[in-house]
Amino acid sequence: MATATVSPKYQIVIPLEVRRALDIRPGQKIQVIPYDGRIELVLLRPMREARGLLRGIDTHIDRESDRP
Repeated sequence: MATATVSPKYQIVIPLEVRRALDIRPGQKIQVIPYDGRIELVLLRPMREARGLLRGIDTHIDRESDRP
C-alpha cells in the first residue's frame, strides 16, 4: 500500500506506482470526496474516453405481463 504525506501547503503527491497503475497525467482533474471518515479521489475522464464503454451491455428488461 502506498502512502503520501500532506505538505505544509496541504498538498500531497500521488505515489508513482498509483500514477502508473491509473495512467494519471499532469493537469488531469481529480474529484476529491470526503466519505465516511476518509478521502476518495475519483479521476475525471473526458467524455470522449467513455465512448463505447457500454457496448455489448444487455439492455433487455423483463416487464410485467400487464405492461406493453
